[in-house]
Amino acid sequence: MENGMVENGVCSNESVNGSCGVWSCKDSDSSSADHLVVMVHGILGSATDWKFGAKQFVKGLLCLLIDSLWVGSEHNMSKLTLAGLDVMGQRFTQEVLEVIERKPNLQKISFVAHSVGGLVARYAIGRLYRPSKIENGEDSSADTSSENSRGTIAGLEAINFITVATPHLGSRGISRCHFSLV
Repeated sequence: MENGMVENGVCSNESVNGSCGVWSCKDSDSSSADHLVVMVHGILGSATDWKFGAKQFVKGLLCLLIDSLWVGSEHNMSKLTLAGLDVMGQRFTQEVLEVIERKPNLQKISFVAHSVGGLVARYAIGRLYRPSKIENGEDSSADTSSENSRGTIAGLEAINFITVATPHLGSRGISRCHFSLV
């Protein structure tokens, strides 16, 4: 196991910035995980906002998520969430690529996001999406199996995109919000 804490079969480690990697201690460690679950906080949040939730997901769904690594986004913390979606999305995209590079066993990816974090994750997914060879017209073979006919997110199979309280259709009353002055 990597350096970290063990509690009720749930392992975790924290980075200097407060991000928390969480995984099941059962028969694996975070380096053997094949499913990356990235959690994105809302405005003025931090990576620690998801720490409790990640532990509960892993503990409650232990049988389903044995090989999952839950990582909280740490590149858009606190006042950095006021930079705008494009800037936050670029930082988050780079963060996801860095995690994938450090964990070569990853095969699947999911996103769980709250509030503006859902918009940031959606932006990053658009940047990280790679169409299938069939969509690009590169694969002229008759093989149209579902494995070859789907695009990927940074080379990983997309599993879930879950958002909570995310304003996908915009927000009413933005003129009444003090953030509109920033």
